[in-house]
Amino acid sequence: MEKSFSESYKNAGVDITAGYEAVRLMKDHVARTKTSGVMSGIGGFGGLFMPNLAGMQKPVLVSGTDGVGTKLKIAFLMDKHDTVGIDCVAMCVNDVVCCGAEPLFFLDYVAVGKNVPERVAAIVSGVADGCVQAGCALIGGETAEMPGFYPEDEYDLAGFTVGVVDEPKIFDNTKVSEGDVIIALPSSGVHSNGFSLVRKVFDIENADLKMYSNELGMTLGEALLTPTKIYVKPMLALAKEVTVKAVSHITGGGFYENIPRSLPNGFAAKIDAAALQILPIFKLLQATGNIPERDMFNTYNMGVGMSIVVAKEEADKALAVLRANGENAYICGEIVKGEGVLFA
Repeated sequence: MEKSFSESYKNAGVDITAGYEAVRLMKDHVARTKTSGVMSGIGGFGGLFMPNLAGMQKPVLVSGTDGVGTKLKIAFLMDKHDTVGIDCVAMCVNDVVCCGAEPLFFLDYVAVGKNVPERVAAIVSGVADGCVQAGCALIGGETAEMPGFYPEDEYDLAGFTVGVVDEPKIFDNTKVSEGDVIIALPSSGVHSNGFSLVRKVFDIENADLKMYSNELGMTLGEALLTPTKIYVKPMLALAKEVTVKAVSHITGGGFYENIPRSLPNGFAAKIDAAALQILPIFKLLQATGNIPERDMFNTYNMGVGMSIVVAKEEADKALAVLRANGENAYICGEIVKGEGVLFA
């Protein structure tokens, strides 16, 4: 393959030898994600994976796909590319775990204006970090060099995951009832949604992203690039100990859109506004942009990356399990009769 080279293609803006170098640099990162089901290495035409279905009555495959969105603009401006891969993985695996599925493997797609092997390897290192956090394998992907379509110093990043859950263990929201407790899992920041508004409010192109902020305890750039938190392992541990009735991954659309998606008709989420642990980045964003509170809760996670519904009598046990698995979980509300999200 080292002998594969096209001067004509290179003159058109695509250097296939840079692609080979990128693959060489990313191999160690991919190796870190290997799990027992992996049957192939990178470089083939398809990723092979043999799932362990022992003990499952009716295995159900669950898939999810997403990208990082315009958060990538922050990475370009900061020239920091080793964390956005975590975001890409998180947006996919956090979705599939909402029904109780364990992510098995992940594939990424990186489209670049110019293939800079070290930058591509940095991106994939973040993807590998995310896969390790989620316990899934990175079994393949694609790097596409697209001169004239993307600027040379920009790229797009997307991916997808496939997970599995035994049908009897799928989280069943038909069991949701009045008086159930809503548990919040704290977010790490803005995660990967609402960045078009973030960029407008902070005038990102002209802002000093590397200036330290006492309010944030870090620079604005660092706060905005903080990777999306991955909740897979704590959620799977919780599912083994208590009956999880409903889970919501709070992404774009915030509380108002995402929490109702996890609830059956006739039930609403009553949120205790005073209990919410709203992060400084959201307070700064709201104040700087003079954004109405409802818009904030309809766009951002506001410090809650995932909400979980359990029976009131199992709440203490659920909190204990989640905290034992590294989550500073807390009760943020309850289920009531009605529709949508209510704040008290």
